[in-house]
Amino acid sequence: MFPGLSGMSEMIVQREDLVGRLGDVALDVLSTPRLIQLMETAAVNAIKAHVPPDRVSLGTQIKIRHLSATPLGMKVTAHALLKAVEEDRLIFMIDAHDEKDKVAEGEHERILVSKERFLRKVENKKMG
Repeated sequence: MFPGLSGMSEMIVQREDLVGRLGDVALDVLSTPRLIQLMETAAVNAIKAHVPPDRVSLGTQIKIRHLSATPLGMKVTAHALLKAVEEDRLIFMIDAHDEKDKVAEGEHERILVSKERFLRKVENKKMG
């Protein structure tokens, strides 16, 4: 894994992506949680060809500023650039733009862990 890897992800804002799905605020604009998911997907896309089959990348931290509302039906594109690699810790610069504006910017952290060990911990947690 090395700095400079980049990825993107895009979507058209659908009804299930709207703020109104989060509660009783009836706004037909993209919700922040869905925007975060799009940006995280861009980071995963940046590194997926470089993650060994016995490892998995997990999101551990995300810090964004949601700058502008994106209406229903508009396309949004997220970009991620791997800025630093510190052992198994990966730091990305992330941003997103709709068809008119920059809608978000921030930083995302992922870690690489053993897939087998992670799945074992999840299974142990389920078993009590």
